[in-house]
Amino acid sequence: MVVLKTAREIDLIRKACIISAEALQLAGEAVKPGVTTYEIDKIAYDYIKKQGAEPNFLHLYGFPATACISINDEVIHGIPSKKRVIKEGDIVSIDLGAKVDGYNGDNAATFAAGNISEAAKRLCDTTEESLYKGIEKAVAGGRIGDIASAVQTHCEERGYGVVREYTGHGVGAKLHEDPSVPNFGTPGRGVRLLPGMVIAIEPMITQGNRAIRQMPDGWTVKTRDGKLAAHFEHTVAITANGPQILTKIR
Repeated sequence: MVVLKTAREIDLIRKACIISAEALQLAGEAVKPGVTTYEIDKIAYDYIKKQGAEPNFLHLYGFPATACISINDEVIHGIPSKKRVIKEGDIVSIDLGAKVDGYNGDNAATFAAGNISEAAKRLCDTTEESLYKGIEKAVAGGRIGDIASAVQTHCEERGYGVVREYTGHGVGAKLHEDPSVPNFGTPGRGVRLLPGMVIAIEPMITQGNRAIRQMPDGWTVKTRDGKLAAHFEHTVAITANGPQILTKIR
């Protein structure tokens, strides 16, 4: 069931989203060769706690960390580790969120470690562009399929794969709420977008085939062909005056 939020609830979600966005920015700034994913996770954890919030990924469904940190061919849900050292040329996807005053924020981005290849940069740029193409379609009266199709079209026209198995979602008192927000679909189809809806739009895009595989740790998801993946996400409110990006630092 889709829960429509009041203006007050959207303001509370925005507060959580700003903390989430600031934590993601700090984590991204720490992405450098020689740094461990554990160190990046701790930066995010410490910042979220300092703001009086809670890291909402920690222990969610049993996940053991504040952030999902996924490198190169890892699509999502990479587990931070003291043994995982970032190398020159890596691309590092960080997905994290915060909960404060009973409401959640959620966002993700892919960061470059030093100098990355032109191919990696194109993948990251296209994935981020597709996020904003989707946000442009997050308008009252539209449909979830409008968002999904915008993401899919932008990426597939450029030769990239669009992951089907994982989607965006509603955000509110629970981190994951209805509706599901896929990154593929048909315009004019799916749940109607109404003022008061808050959704996370999050393209997960692959450099090659869209096929993925689950790793033995039960969390990490990789591309099946070993090619790169990128991930970007914003939490967005649907309003009568157009979409509002809540995880945007002003």
